[in-house]
Amino acid sequence: MVKPLTFKGDKKVKKRKRTEGGDDAARSKSAKTEEELQDDDSWLNADVITDISGPIMFVLPTSPPSALSCDATGKVFTIPIENIVDGNPTSAEPHDVRQVWVANKIAGTEHFRFKSSHGKYLSCDKYGIFSATSEAVSPLESFILVEDPETSGSFQVQTLRETYLTVKPSAKPNGPPEVRGDATETGPETTVRIRMQARFKPKNKAEKAERAIQKISRAELESAVGRRLEEDEAKRLKKARREGNYHEVLLDIKVKNKHDKYG
Repeated sequence: MVKPLTFKGDKKVKKRKRTEGGDDAARSKSAKTEEELQDDDSWLNADVITDISGPIMFVLPTSPPSALSCDATGKVFTIPIENIVDGNPTSAEPHDVRQVWVANKIAGTEHFRFKSSHGKYLSCDKYGIFSATSEAVSPLESFILVEDPETSGSFQVQTLRETYLTVKPSAKPNGPPEVRGDATETGPETTVRIRMQARFKPKNKAEKAERAIQKISRAELESAVGRRLEEDEAKRLKKARREGNYHEVLLDIKVKNKHDKYG
């Protein structure tokens, strides 16, 4: 289920947790960990193409930094980013839902599609004009992401006509920067950062899950075994949690406990 987006400064609503009898400490810990991962709405950089999935924000190479945005009519434009520290694009977070796109890989291809907050797909026509009015995906709504070889964690957004998303000064005096898709060569003006929600980043999810698995208290271990543990038993169980054979070792210690009791 897709969660509604939240922004910096929003008040968080605490969920009421349903408790059920009979759950052991390990299962309770696992459920809590999964909920914490799902609730992680912080934003971080996409480092490589394989990171990119779910809600994202395109941070454009403008001064000050701005985000690729879209309104309900499908018009695509730039909005200056308010949630940013000292103008650093690696700290940017959206403050407006119009700055958020949902990225998905198109099945069977290396192409991406980007859905706006209004449910329409980002498109670039043969003149290099962006819009988001289509409910279906065609070659116009398909893009290739290219990792920038000069700047780690930066990307080029390429159309299937091999042109690039680029930012240009406004034709109007004091107007906002304009975004187009007709650049034939890459450069600083075509290089974007992609910010994404932490809970969708594969490496981040794996690291958090691993840390949560390894983190277990002595009391939880003793609750699972049903008695106080010797120091070597506690170390053995914690090691088993890291190595993935926790339940086998737990059963072995429980069986040993029964043998000691009735032997």
